[in-house]
Amino acid sequence: MPQARKNIVNLSATPYYHCISRCVRRAYLCGKDALTGKSYQHRRRWVESRLLFLGKVFGIDICAYAVMSNHTHLVLHVDRKRVEGWSTEEVLHRWHKLHKGMAIGHRYLDVEKRGLLTEAELKTLRELVGVYRRRLHDISWFMRLLNEPIARKANAEDECTGRFWEGRFKSQALLDETALAACMAYVDLNPIRAGVATSLATSSYTSIKRRLHCNDSGRKYLQLMRFARDTFTSHGSPLPFTFEDYHEAVMQSSVNKVQGKASLSTSVPAALIKSSAIPKQTWHSLAVNIENRFGTKISRDIAIRRLKQSITTH
Repeated sequence: MPQARKNIVNLSATPYYHCISRCVRRAYLCGKDALTGKSYQHRRRWVESRLLFLGKVFGIDICAYAVMSNHTHLVLHVDRKRVEGWSTEEVLHRWHKLHKGMAIGHRYLDVEKRGLLTEAELKTLRELVGVYRRRLHDISWFMRLLNEPIARKANAEDECTGRFWEGRFKSQALLDETALAACMAYVDLNPIRAGVATSLATSSYTSIKRRLHCNDSGRKYLQLMRFARDTFTSHGSPLPFTFEDYHEAVMQSSVNKVQGKASLSTSVPAALIKSSAIPKQTWHSLAVNIENRFGTKISRDIAIRRLKQSITTH
């Protein structure tokens, strides 16, 4: 039985979450329909553009993403403290980028009309801004405002109605640095693991390709969460490891698949993971099976326990 979202998203435990949305339609989110020959690849641009836009509006950072043929993967970081520091004006401006908003909000943003608001109206406005503020760091609202516009555009293009996405997106809490790094690698390696790309540079519509492209061209990838020791300034705290170490880890994990072997590399990226006690099998289990073999919570200790249980039962 699915768990209530409030029991999965616990910001006191971790701000990092892996979210997966799947398409229910035979023609898929994108890709090519084998029966009609029609291509839906352009929908991947829809998803990526919408995702990066939301990352600029919400107090939620995008750590990693991959837009696949019938599903999307996101690793998100909720920055509640940053949202709580936003002024009333900033909350309203950000929300109005997503929705038309209430008339009272627009009146407040008009300096000439703000002074005409009554105390009762100001109280209503404060309550309204409180609702908006909570939504602007809420993963469910982020996913809702990502998926609903894509579904409407796809339905209009297909000239049909009905459900485009599964009813709920799947969410996994990443409880420590090991789980975060492995999950980001899992997401960035999705095209290689699926056999639709042979390298990170050819893994279209992924965060790793975007980061590599931005690095090569000298542009700042401010639409994605920055890494430790990145030279450009950005809001909030960075990821707890450097891009160089992360890139090396992903490259190590992709070697075997690129060479045509059945599984990804089991080598442990020692420069990335602080603890040297991580077994190779544990990293491999996380980086390759994090979606299918783990439930709503993922950590290094959970992975080690799962590994030990699988060994004792075989």
